[in-house]
Amino acid sequence: MSAARIEILADMCKVMGDPTRLQILLGCLDKPQSVGEIALNLGISDALASHHLRNLKAARLVRGERRGQRVFYTAADAHVRNFVLDMCAHVKEVRHDV
Repeated sequence: MSAARIEILADMCKVMGDPTRLQILLGCLDKPQSVGEIALNLGISDALASHHLRNLKAARLVRGERRGQRVFYTAADAHVRNFVLDMCAHVKEVRHDV
């Protein structure tokens, strides 16, 4: 893998390193969610949810789809979804106490 691609991957992992962003990404794996739904589910403001979504979008981890006046966010693609699910499975295997 080229140095440039390693840098991109490191940036993606850095974005996912924030617990709130990771929760947002996990929530968007199964069904599209609006900013308001994300904020409500996590107990954060719409503005903070939007801020985190901008970071996730910039890292190409989520994508938005406009439906009327609202935008619904999902994992950017199957690769992102599978990576997150694989890491969740890995945590379950190596950390039996959580």
